[in-house]
Amino acid sequence: MIKTEYDLEKQHSKGKLHAIERLNLLLDKDSFQEIGSRVQHSCTLFGMDKKELPYDGVITGFGRIHGRPVAMYSQDFTVMGGTLGEMHGKKIARILQLAIDSKCPVIGINDSGGARIQEGIHSLAGYGDIFRLNTLASGYIPQISVIVGPCAGGAVYSPGITDFVFMVDSISHMFVTGPNVVKKVLYQDIDKEVLGGSVMHATVSGVCHFRNPDEEQCFEKVRSLLAYLPQCWDQERSSIKLGTGQQIEPSVFPKIPRNPKLSYDVREILKAVLDEKSFLEISEEFAKNLVIGFATISGATVGIVANQTKILAGVLDCDASDKASRFIRFCDAFNIPLLTFVDVPGFLPGLEQERKGIIRHGAKLLFAYAESTVPKITIILRKAYGGAYIAMCSKHLGSDFVYSWDTGEIAVMGAEGAVEILFKNELQNAPNPKELIEKLQKEYADTFVNPTIAAESGIIDEIIEPEQTRQVIIQSLMQLQRKEQQILKKKHGNIPL
Repeated sequence: MIKTEYDLEKQHSKGKLHAIERLNLLLDKDSFQEIGSRVQHSCTLFGMDKKELPYDGVITGFGRIHGRPVAMYSQDFTVMGGTLGEMHGKKIARILQLAIDSKCPVIGINDSGGARIQEGIHSLAGYGDIFRLNTLASGYIPQISVIVGPCAGGAVYSPGITDFVFMVDSISHMFVTGPNVVKKVLYQDIDKEVLGGSVMHATVSGVCHFRNPDEEQCFEKVRSLLAYLPQCWDQERSSIKLGTGQQIEPSVFPKIPRNPKLSYDVREILKAVLDEKSFLEISEEFAKNLVIGFATISGATVGIVANQTKILAGVLDCDASDKASRFIRFCDAFNIPLLTFVDVPGFLPGLEQERKGIIRHGAKLLFAYAESTVPKITIILRKAYGGAYIAMCSKHLGSDFVYSWDTGEIAVMGAEGAVEILFKNELQNAPNPKELIEKLQKEYADTFVNPTIAAESGIIDEIIEPEQTRQVIIQSLMQLQRKEQQILKKKHGNIPL
């Protein structure tokens, strides 16, 4: 690798680190082994024959994180804007193939002006080769993209295929067409931050899974994420450690309101159940009505999906369905057990959601849970209504164990809505409708809106005390440690994308 003070200063003046500095931050000390350092472009057009581009603008190789092998590439913006030409693309494709062959995670650090126009179709061919290998690697090895500069045009689709995307405030930008093209074609003046900055992608589009204030914290977060991930799809599942499943003291366990109209922070429940400070939330700023992330419980890695009643009462909508579905499929591909915490009033109604395709998006969630074969444990905290109850990893979709707290409300809908439908005529003719409504709602709630009927019919396995939750989950995971589930022989299913 070659670097000069001038190269460093050029990057630092833009508020960015150099490609080599990024590798040093990310990898274990002195663990990087470069390959392809002498590769040069072969373009002779537009004066390119007079230009020498060190390592053709991308550093490739392998190293270690937490002592574990990883493959990686880091684009160097100081070398012709990090643009991708034929050899640049071949170097990235080579490292992707090496990662597949070695069964290890691959990390791409993206800081590039896009396709190298001087090399024409050869640049596009390079992107095509990368996309194909990203797709082949999907579900086989973990793939992580770190965006620390521009990432535009065709370049965005490699991160779009990979499993996790990291961005950094102010310096990261992703868009299919940049502000200049938008202005020329659509006559709209738009800032690059608004069009494709980290905030937009973390909060609106959902493309960014982790938004960071600076590069140092970004690369530290990448290292944190890798601690939860296996090297490849067939790595043996992490084991439960005995002796850490004690029941939590009732006095310290967080309580949730029995009134279904009152909200709470589901993260407080997760904090009490999971190993201390082990929860790593993903897509924290996107579709905040659903919480997802990795954690450990009794030392074993698990994937968490939980309704967040603080936002939209924890309802499922298009974005929440997409967010959960992709995460569930990742966990299933890499044999990570799924824990689902349910408090959901239904799917979000309304014209906007119907036009956006709530049927199609909600079906993704059903499909993802139903096709997954990893251990699946579901805890019903409070509301579990209608189709959303089914979608949140019910026994009908293949959950191995479904438990409910005594606050569980498992029904087609809440008492208020049910009474309005069931007793519409009686209420219209009643001399005192308010008194009758209260009486009928209590009768309906006592009869249907509780976990007893579901437990009697085997739809849930057991009604548990909240402070038993951690112990019950650990014992259930131990039982499922060697779970194997046969699937129908077919090429693949057709998820409703």
